Amino acid sequence: MSNQDFTQAIDPLSTFDDFLAAIPDPQHRARTREVLDWVIRTYPDLQTRIGWNQPMFTDHGTFIVGFSVAQQHLACTPEPAGIAHFSAEIKAAGYTHTAMLMRFPWDKPVDYGLLGRMIEFNRAEKKDCTTFWRKGQAPGSK
Repeated sequence: MSNQDFTQAIDPLSTFDDFLAAIPDPQHRARTREVLDWVIRTYPDLQTRIGWNQPMFTDHGTFIVGFSVAQQHLACTPEPAGIAHFSAEIKAAGYTHTAMLMRFPWDKPVDYGLLGRMIEFNRAEKKDCTTFWRKGQAPGSK
């Protein structure tokens, strides 16, 4: 199956609005909108998609960053390579992470400097990437 089978190119305002409207907690919805709007304003050349039921940003067809909503946090997924590269900074900023994602707790401010560095890292690292995920970085790959 191609990436197009799993993801759909979208207009950031209309489809992200649909995603946001489905978030039941108004504070979580507002924070998620704030983060998505920041990425859109800061990186207007990134393409937006909904894939795997989450908003994500791509560059020349390759994944850069995605987000998902959980009860205690907004998850940010810059692929395992991004998590590994920024692990110390993530911890120093007071956030937790797994191998696949970092968590922005709802009750803490978002460190947009860190988020921007993760986006810039992925853009630089994947500038010549011709696949959606880095090799071996797709969710569920081993």
